[in-house]
Amino acid sequence: MNTDNTKAQMRKGLLEFCVLSLVDEMEMYPSDIIKKLKASQMIVVEGTLYPLLSRLLKAELVNYNWKESTSGPPRKYYQITDGGQKVLEDLTSSWNTLQKAVNKIIKQSK
Repeated sequence: MNTDNTKAQMRKGLLEFCVLSLVDEMEMYPSDIIKKLKASQMIVVEGTLYPLLSRLLKAELVNYNWKESTSGPPRKYYQITDGGQKVLEDLTSSWNTLQKAVNKIIKQSK
């Protein structure tokens, strides 16, 4: 069995959670989000991130501010909203529960 697809689907399912977590720390420019995700081995490309940011924006989980750039046009910096923080809290709780359950199953199977 090739596990590449399964691993990609796991990452994809956690991407929204990770992006909300990152913009909860501080407002971020999309390329900075991508760098942080890649550094954490949550491999993502612009073609994946921008539609995700649009969905989060439409759902009012994030918003953005325009900031002047020293090397070009103004840039959008994203930050979490109050609604996004509530969703992040719920996702964090769900993640902790899921992680415990999976770890318990993995340990039992050894």
